[in-house]
Amino acid sequence: MIKFLRKAKTKGKAMLPEGTRIYAIGDIHGCVDQLEQLLKAIKKDAKDYDGDLRLVFLGDYIDRGPDSRGVIELLTTGKLPGTKQYFIKGNHEEAMLDVFDGRAKKAASWLSYGGKEMMESYGVGRKALYDAGGDAGALLREVMPDHHQQFFRDLRRKKKIGDYLFVHAGIRPGVPIKEQEDSDLLWIRDRFLKSDRDHGVVVVHGHTISGKPESKKNRIGIDTGCYATGRLTAVRLQLDERAFITV
Repeated sequence: MIKFLRKAKTKGKAMLPEGTRIYAIGDIHGCVDQLEQLLKAIKKDAKDYDGDLRLVFLGDYIDRGPDSRGVIELLTTGKLPGTKQYFIKGNHEEAMLDVFDGRAKKAASWLSYGGKEMMESYGVGRKALYDAGGDAGALLREVMPDHHQQFFRDLRRKKKIGDYLFVHAGIRPGVPIKEQEDSDLLWIRDRFLKSDRDHGVVVVHGHTISGKPESKKNRIGIDTGCYATGRLTAVRLQLDERAFITV
């Protein structure tokens, strides 16, 4: 795998506290091989750093890619870099939990945009789904380990550190951070992406695929579409500097 560190020109005055470094990781979507490579690259990049090192994962750990189960197992039992890790909920986790808990009116929509691949990674094939009458939630409850279930239950909607706000999709411009609705944090696209408004924070997000990481005055986008492109990206933040690592 090719690894590279690319510094971004700082746009704006967002800062982290002195002595703090953050690596935020974009949408993984079941790509456990790339996740392992990216974590190795982060460890190598941070080997001489002795300050407060934190990781923020921006959601969409599952669906579409080849090994959702492997990703969750690595995140729940693997030795991750840093003194603290934060795990944000993505819209794919929200959809899966709706199916898992029997809240979804139709599991077919989730299965069609990545859920089928997740089910297969947990050992549930098409025949099992057919035999269960399409009740994906019941099958998931049978095969998903307790510590995986707890991981999904514990996911947070957002995390603010210094002048940066970490979310999955974005925020609704003009709405105070404390008043943001879950639907926007998980699903918003154009209204957020096209806004040049000062949000009072720089929003670090995934959710919307771009060919390369986006470094804007008011946001940083790091979903490089790993399940389709094979590229997984993290942004390194320290003081007012930004740099990107892609594997």
